[in-house]
Amino acid sequence: MKTLVIVTHPHMENSAINKKWVEELTKYPEKYTVHELYKVYPDGNIDVEQEQKQIEEHGNLILQFPVYWFNCPPLLKKWLDEVFLYGWAYGLKGDKLKNRKIALAVSAGIKQKDYSPSGKYKFTLEEVLVPFETTAMYCEADYRSFFAIYGTEHGTSPEDLAISARDYLSFIDQL
Repeated sequence: MKTLVIVTHPHMENSAINKKWVEELTKYPEKYTVHELYKVYPDGNIDVEQEQKQIEEHGNLILQFPVYWFNCPPLLKKWLDEVFLYGWAYGLKGDKLKNRKIALAVSAGIKQKDYSPSGKYKFTLEEVLVPFETTAMYCEADYRSFFAIYGTEHGTSPEDLAISARDYLSFIDQL
């Protein structure tokens, strides 16, 4: 089954890395479905049934987003709250995410060395992303960790963008 990639970037036009990742993903429509939440829901009103149906029609699920204030953009949080419902994603009869592979793809403006116990922010990116892992576990999904590029607020060369995009697709394909 195809992989569903939920892309949530409120300013995609200003993003070098997320734009490049989407560009690469769309080259393989037989493998990946790219679903950009800010394009589909500019008003923030999410069609929950449609979103759930789309997840059910795909295999793996990737949540792609820039790290915002050590979390995800607000529309992705809203999407999670509204789509991963009791009785669908978890709870009594809630098994639609059970054993489904879920992973993250994140762009982090901060350098990797700053995401460490001895770094400026004292926490690793893995630790910052624990709520997503915990959500997947709660829904009995198969959390497959994350793919990340660091230091994007300091600029990314075209070569680094190309390498990152190639590595990102490889990450997804190896889930």
